[in-house]
Amino acid sequence: RLTGQQQEINNLIQRKIAVDEENARLKNEFSNLNQKFKDKSQELKDTEECAQKKEEQNRLVIKNLEEENKGLNTCCADLLNDLEKLRKQEAHWKTEKSGNDARIKNLETDLAEAREQMKDLRSICSNLSSQVAVKQEELSQKDCDVIRAKKELQELQNLYRQNIEHTTQQAELIKQLQALNTD
Repeated sequence: RLTGQQQEINNLIQRKIAVDEENARLKNEFSNLNQKFKDKSQELKDTEECAQKKEEQNRLVIKNLEEENKGLNTCCADLLNDLEKLRKQEAHWKTEKSGNDARIKNLETDLAEAREQMKDLRSICSNLSSQVAVKQEELSQKDCDVIRAKKELQELQNLYRQNIEHTTQQAELIKQLQALNTD
């Protein structure tokens, strides 16, 4: 009978060793996963900061372009006003017509250039809007990554909790074995 109990104790000890090894493996795996989570969190933070900086830069560029556009619109309006004044005064300046004709031609050239610049600025604004849309899409993707990482962490925490419960059961079993051994 004693050898049967000894055999049973030996079996239980072997099982405990196997469970301890599994515990160590799970702890190691948990530690690795936790480190991966930290790395991913830092990567996400860096990406968000980068996206925020780029968004801020884009806002600044758009603001500058809008201000520049406003200035060009004012300049364009001024040029149109000047041109209108010159046309009204044309009757009074017939004696100096050749000089005024050259000036009007210059103003019309300036106006055409200003319109061309406005066209270019509109194109730039359109490109920037597209870039902002792309950045927003990237940000949305990063949000999805964070959600996925949180879900993985939750699963790891559940595994860890189960592991602790398992360890507690083992400790209880060892106590019982020691009590049996003492008896």
